[in-house]
Amino acid sequence: MRPIIFVLTCLALLLPVAAGAQQNAATTSWYEVEALNRGLGPAPVDLDRTTPQSTVESFLSLGRASRFEEAAHLLDLAGWPEDEQEEYGPRIAREFFTVIDRKVVVNWYQLLDRPDALDAQAASDSAMAGQPRRSLLMALVELDGRPISLRLNRMKVPDADPVWVISRQTVDNVPALYEAYGPSRLEAWLPDPLRTRAFWGLRWWEVIGLPLVIGLSVGLGRLTYRVMSRGLGRTRRDSGSDSFLVALRPPVILAVVASTLAICTQNVFLFSGRIDTLLSPLIAIGFVTATIWAIINVADAFMDRLISFDGDALTATGEGQERKREKATKVAAIRRGMIVVVVVAGAGIILREANLMNTLGFSLLASAGAFTLVLAFAARNMLSNVMASMQIALNQSARIGDKIVYDGHLCSVERIHFTYVQLREWTGKRIVVPVVDFADEPFENWTMRDPALIGEVRLRLAHDADVAALRRRYYEVLDGLDTDEEKALEVDRGVYVAGHDVFGQEVLFMVPCADPNSAWPRICEVRERILAAAAELATEAHPIFPKVSAMDAG
Repeated sequence: MRPIIFVLTCLALLLPVAAGAQQNAATTSWYEVEALNRGLGPAPVDLDRTTPQSTVESFLSLGRASRFEEAAHLLDLAGWPEDEQEEYGPRIAREFFTVIDRKVVVNWYQLLDRPDALDAQAASDSAMAGQPRRSLLMALVELDGRPISLRLNRMKVPDADPVWVISRQTVDNVPALYEAYGPSRLEAWLPDPLRTRAFWGLRWWEVIGLPLVIGLSVGLGRLTYRVMSRGLGRTRRDSGSDSFLVALRPPVILAVVASTLAICTQNVFLFSGRIDTLLSPLIAIGFVTATIWAIINVADAFMDRLISFDGDALTATGEGQERKREKATKVAAIRRGMIVVVVVAGAGIILREANLMNTLGFSLLASAGAFTLVLAFAARNMLSNVMASMQIALNQSARIGDKIVYDGHLCSVERIHFTYVQLREWTGKRIVVPVVDFADEPFENWTMRDPALIGEVRLRLAHDADVAALRRRYYEVLDGLDTDEEKALEVDRGVYVAGHDVFGQEVLFMVPCADPNSAWPRICEVRERILAAAAELATEAHPIFPKVSAMDAG
């Protein structure tokens, strides 16, 4: 029993010591080493390595001046033997400067100008809030499909102040990074004057080469358009063509332009970081956009072959038209849903592959959530319209080809888009209505269930007008106009006195209509003939229409 008690007592005494040692190691704001780049000799006295920002500034300044022997003191060369550091140090410094110049745009806000790299402006809930750092991320560079960290470490040798240098892991990756992003063979063949600095940190060959690359990409895109347009004339996708070749033409052209830019900028011309920061996201956006465009256009062409979206064909009456309108509306809704899914997925791929938030300098905005709020506020109307269009498609309140009366206009539903509904009036005019307004406002749907409907003709007659005689003439009018299909309709053909006032009586004539397409002209025809019959029945002693004075009319 005594040995167990002795062991437990020792553990209880050692635990506070171990915890204190672990806490001390965790709070140490540097890495302790016996020596730093001993093979390079003493570092220059005027070399500033006290903060992460000063280290990077010194390295870039020495690199631009081609003083790579001094710049080597800003690297951690522990991966090389001491007798090789003097030879390899300047070479690694030159290669690392080339990689930074071509692939990295330094975020100076991320490189803190404090010896302990403590971020005094960090949020209180940040993991490193109020803590000194001994390692700091400078940038991420992709190599063989994985991100490579370029880091700064704070190193301390005995009897000396700690200094910030490029980390050993970063230095070990420099040869592979230089092989991937170093000068191409074409650049190596260029004369020295073209490799000198021009302006904005660019070299003369970049100033000349960038327009050439863009011109070549645009030229190949135009050539692709001509090749894919042979025999098609100027057929456009938005004109309703169901040709897969026409559907694929725009995305293929965009893919050719993006591919040309990618090949030229990754194999022929390796541009500096300022240009690559813009071109790399644009190329990624081009490829993803071309893919999304191709998927949507091919799906549209397939749907156009599967079902007709022609408004005139869908508004026609007959057997199976109800199912055709319903099917066309559902297919259009599926298309809109597919577009939303594909666009959201494509946007996610672009943000992931192109790293836009960091590349284009939006990291602070995105991390605070402000970017999301700004986008949501700007797109609130569009999103509400999209949801309303999906609602219409699901509840089938209005289908493509339906005959409706909206805001006093007799029209047919021609298209249901993401943000608006396109209505075609009976005169041929188009009415464009935001989807939200269309979904909120009541409207009459003449073909929602049964295409047969009853039209109304209302006339204001005198109190002593002979309604019975006019009713007989009304039946004669219908008998002369009705087709066999309309005569078979089991609907009321009655005439009713719907109301009266001091001016006279209001008489309602019911007009049965077989389908909504012919309803409007039929109602107009019946109204014209009833008015003519009423005029024939009127006499001096018994006028059929009430006498309305100018004062009454006012």
